[in-house]
Amino acid sequence: MLITMGEMLIEAKKKNYAIPAPNVWDEFSIRAAIEAGEECDSPVILDGSYEESKGDKAPQIMYEQMLYAIPMAKAAKVPVAINLDHGKTFKQAMIAIKAGYTSVMIDCSSCPFEENVEKVKQVVDAAHAVGVSVEAELGHVGRGTNYAVDGKANLTRPEEAIKYVEFTGVDCLAVAVGTAHGPYIGTPHIDFERLEEIRNAVDIPLVMHGGSGTGDVNLSKAARSGINKVNLYTDLVTAGMNELRKFDLGNEYDFSKAVKVAFEGYKSKIKFYMDLLGSSNNA
Repeated sequence: MLITMGEMLIEAKKKNYAIPAPNVWDEFSIRAAIEAGEECDSPVILDGSYEESKGDKAPQIMYEQMLYAIPMAKAAKVPVAINLDHGKTFKQAMIAIKAGYTSVMIDCSSCPFEENVEKVKQVVDAAHAVGVSVEAELGHVGRGTNYAVDGKANLTRPEEAIKYVEFTGVDCLAVAVGTAHGPYIGTPHIDFERLEEIRNAVDIPLVMHGGSGTGDVNLSKAARSGINKVNLYTDLVTAGMNELRKFDLGNEYDFSKAVKVAFEGYKSKIKFYMDLLGSSNNA
């Protein structure tokens, strides 16, 4: 069942759990993520990217991915949302909507507050006009490789979050409370007091970026403290690669077996997070 992320996260907020949002990039990752949802009876969010490195081919790649993502999502036994992750411009968001994404993230978190609001509001107005939900980011989630600085800088301010949600009309808000993208150098520290203040300040679902490596205790607590979506990538592909390293193809040349093993590892880790975050049995 294909729905918007906005609808999905409203239910998660009501029942106080979080939904894993694995990054997907091809038919195998999409299929594995949906199968994880079906096997755990959990909603699932497919986070796809606008691959800027592909240049002029990026839109066509998105359209091609949706040719199999949309039918698989519609046929799924659980709710599935397809979300543009870290869209950078109005144009990228509109390309995603045209391709069939049911939700888009517009990331202007590196911009000054007023510019962030203005750019996000433009996307919200256009997306809501065609029934597509919008995620945005306030504060800025940096890189785990620079965690000594990024783990403390540009955290979301509750008082700004109130104004931001009011001015933009976003459906969900990604917050910076101490996580980072990619592998951490250092120990993640989540500012749960700040998270609680934000949760009490705004009445929309909250999103955590940089879930991988943040720690099971931290993520479980975050899912009970106002976070309703957790973005995941590094932990998932690492799990897939670990399974692949253990696989012995022998004298066979059927590489599809190796691919299946890798994505079984990827799927297994998604299922682990569905249990950890409380979305299992909530489809």
